[in-house]
Amino acid sequence: QVQLVESGGGLVQAGGSLRLSCAASGRAFSRYTMGWFRQAPGNEREFVAAISWIDGSTAYADSVKGRFTISGDIAKKTLYLQMNSLNPEDTDVYYCAAGRAPPGDFYRGPVAYWGQGTQVTVSS
Repeated sequence: QVQLVESGGGLVQAGGSLRLSCAASGRAFSRYTMGWFRQAPGNEREFVAAISWIDGSTAYADSVKGRFTISGDIAKKTLYLQMNSLNPEDTDVYYCAAGRAPPGDFYRGPVAYWGQGTQVTVSS
């Protein structure tokens, strides 16, 4: 069993930055790929980024490449998403996720565990 708790969301102006954190618990969390999805009301949940604890490989959605960076600190059991150059289209609830697929396939799922989500709002 893996528990995921996000933090770091908030309100920021366009062009600004935020860093999301996801605290993981559970003995087996390091065996999973971890990543971030986002969802706006009425929309499907959208893949953002993923990382492997095993080899550090990463994957990103095209819409965030060059602006967002995913990283993790396995000793702290914490996943991060550094978001730069934010724009209003990045406004969503961001969810931390854990699953078995490698980062390149993480967008397909299935996701085994979800966090509760954290709201990111970017004002124009």
